[in-house]
Amino acid sequence: MSITKRDSGSSTATDGVPLEYTPAVAAATADVYERVRAVVPEVEWPVHAPYIDAIERWKRRRGAVVLAHNYQTPEIFHGVADLSGDSLALAQQAAETDAEVIVMCGVHFMAETAKMLSPEKTVLIPDLEAGCSLAASISGADVRRLRERHPGVPVVTYVNTSVEVKAESDICCTSSNAVEVVESLGVDRVIFLPDEFLGRYVADNTDVEVILWQGHCEVHERFTGDELRDYRKTYPGIQIFAHPECPPDVLSEADYVGSTAGLIRHVDATRPERVVLVTECSMSDNVAVAHPDVEFIRPCNLCPHMKQITLPKILTALERLQHEVTIDPDVAVRGRRAVERMLEVGRGAGG
Repeated sequence: MSITKRDSGSSTATDGVPLEYTPAVAAATADVYERVRAVVPEVEWPVHAPYIDAIERWKRRRGAVVLAHNYQTPEIFHGVADLSGDSLALAQQAAETDAEVIVMCGVHFMAETAKMLSPEKTVLIPDLEAGCSLAASISGADVRRLRERHPGVPVVTYVNTSVEVKAESDICCTSSNAVEVVESLGVDRVIFLPDEFLGRYVADNTDVEVILWQGHCEVHERFTGDELRDYRKTYPGIQIFAHPECPPDVLSEADYVGSTAGLIRHVDATRPERVVLVTECSMSDNVAVAHPDVEFIRPCNLCPHMKQITLPKILTALERLQHEVTIDPDVAVRGRRAVERMLEVGRGAGG
C-alpha cells in the first residue's frame, strides 16, 4: 500500500467555526449522546462533541462516508460512523455507496480492502500508525516461498492481511466462513495464512490437513484459558463468547466461538444476563449501547493500532484529504479475485 499525504490547513477550526462546546454544538449532538451516555462519561462529552459536529459538516462538504470497525471507541463508532461492522463488510458496504470519499476508521489492511473494492473512490486512513500485528506477520514473498515448499497446495488467506498477500493467494476467507472456504476447495491439504489460532480452529473442524503460519493478533493472543475459568468462578452463570483468533485453550472454555459480527448476532439472539466478549475491549462498549439489559464483563485488552484513530485525526483527514491509500492496479486485481472467489463460495461477512 502506498499513501499520499496532502497538507492544506489546520484542524483546529472548520468552515471558520471554532471547535468549542457551545449550546449549538450541544443541541446538534444531543441525540448522539443519548445513545452513548451509558458508555461515555458525561465529563468527556464536551471534548468529543465539537469534533463530532465538525466532522458531520466536513462529511457533507466532501461527499464522504466514515467507516468504523467494531473495535473503534464509542464516540467514533456511534458518533460519526455512517457504516460500522467487520472489515470486509465495511468495504463491501462502502463500494455500494455514492460517496466520493471513504474514511476508514480501522487499520491499514482494512483501508486497502476498501480501496481494492472501490478503486474509483478516494480512500483515507486517519493515522499512518494504524497497523496490525497479524497483517504484519506475513508478506507476499513469504507466500511465494510457501508455494515453492508445498507445490500445488492451495493458499487460503484470512482477509486480515495486506492486499499484497491476498494477491498471492488462491482464495480469501473470514473468521466466520474459514471452514466452509477450506472445504469448498475439495483438496486434502491447504496452506492457511496467517493466523495460527484461527488455522488451528479450522483444523479442528475439518478433515482437511491445514499447513499453518505462526501469525497472531496481539490482542487475542493475550487471553488465556485460566483467565476465563477465573471469570466463571467470579461471575456465576456468565456466558463466554470468544473470537477464533484466540488460543485453543481459550476457545475450549468458550460457550460460543464466532467472528466479531457473529459475537454481536449471538448477543442479539441469546440476550444473556451476563457475558464476556473475549475480543478487543471497545467492542463490548459498542454492543452494550444496544443492550442495556445485559451486563458486560470487560477484560480490557486494547488494540494499540485501532486506538491510533481519534476524532481529531478523522477531522484532519477530511479537512486535508490525508492520508490517501493507493494500490498498484495489478496487485489490486489479483487481490480482488481472491476475495471474489470467497464470495462465490458463500458467506463473506465476519472478520
